[in-house]
Amino acid sequence: MSEPIFVSRRSPVYGRGSMVAASQPLAISAGIEILSKSGNAADAAVAIAAALNVTEPTSTGIGGDMFALFFDAKSRQVSALNGSGRAPAALTLERLKKEACLNYLLNCFASLCSRQGPRRRGRRL
Repeated sequence: MSEPIFVSRRSPVYGRGSMVAASQPLAISAGIEILSKSGNAADAAVAIAAALNVTEPTSTGIGGDMFALFFDAKSRQVSALNGSGRAPAALTLERLKKEACLNYLLNCFASLCSRQGPRRRGRRL
C-alpha cells in the first residue's frame, strides 16, 4: 500500500537554526528579522502578531485574543497563556478610552516575553 499524497498549493520551507510560521509573508519577515537580531521565539511571536494587525486586519487585531504555549527547557514543562475573554457588560467607549484595551494585549505580550527569559547571547534588541 502506498503512502497517501498530500496536495497543497503551498511550497515546503526548510530552515536551519530557527523558523517562524504565519499566514502572511510580511509577518513572517518580521519574525525572521527579530530572530536574526538575536531575539528569541517570544520576541518573534510578538513581532509576527503586530505585523498581522497591519497585514491581515480582518483576521486579527489589537485588543483581540492571544494564546500561547511556552516550553521551559530547564523544567521541561509546558505552560499556557490564555489572554482571551469577553468584554465586560459595563464596558463603555469612555472606559475603553480611559483604560486602553491595548494595555491588556501588551501585558499579555510582556508576560510571554518574560516567560521566555533573557535574549539569546545576552543581547538586547
